[in-house]
Order: sequence, then structure tokens, then C-alpha cells
Amino acid sequence: MSQLALLLATLLLGNLLLPLWWVLRGPTAADRMLVALLFGTSGVAVLLLLAQALAAEPLVDVALVFAVLAAITGVAFAQRAWRGPPDRARRDNLSLKEEKRHDAD
Repeated sequence: MSQLALLLATLLLGNLLLPLWWVLRGPTAADRMLVALLFGTSGVAVLLLLAQALAAEPLVDVALVFAVLAAITGVAFAQRAWRGPPDRARRDNLSLKEEKRHDAD
């Protein structure tokens, strides 16, 4: 079983060569973020396989931390992409206040 787990971990790591190129050449920031999330997911899988193959239980804890960090990163990116850059949000908020002031007059 440990040989199979090591083989699968090696295949997962080899499977990340094409996405590595996509990180450098991705057309948009969202594409790059999806690849980064793929790295996080694959990293968790590799750590879990290594924990099984090497009977190293602390690797399960490390995999759990990576999974939580990947989820937080995805949420943070989505919030930033949804709101836009901070300067634009501040400008839009100020222009709304000016419109309300103008409508009140």
C-alpha cells in the first residue's frame, strides 16, 4: 500500500508541471488564482498520501492547515475581485455621497 501511495504522490506532483506554466502565462488573475488553488488541493493530497505511506501522522495536520489556507485564500481573492481595487471602492462611495447631497439640494 505504501508503494502505491508514493506512486500516486509522484504522479500528482508530476501533474502540476503544466499548471506551473499556466501560473506564469495565465491570461487573467482569476486563472492564476485557480491554478494556485489547484496547487493547494494537490499539495494536500500529496501530504495525505505521504502521511499514509510513511506512517507520519503530523503530515495530516500540515495537510489540514494547507487546506484551510487554500480556502481562506480563495475567499479573500473572491472578495477582492468582487469589490475591485480599494481606491475604486472609496471613489465610488464618495461619488454616491456627492450624488445624495446634490439630490437633497
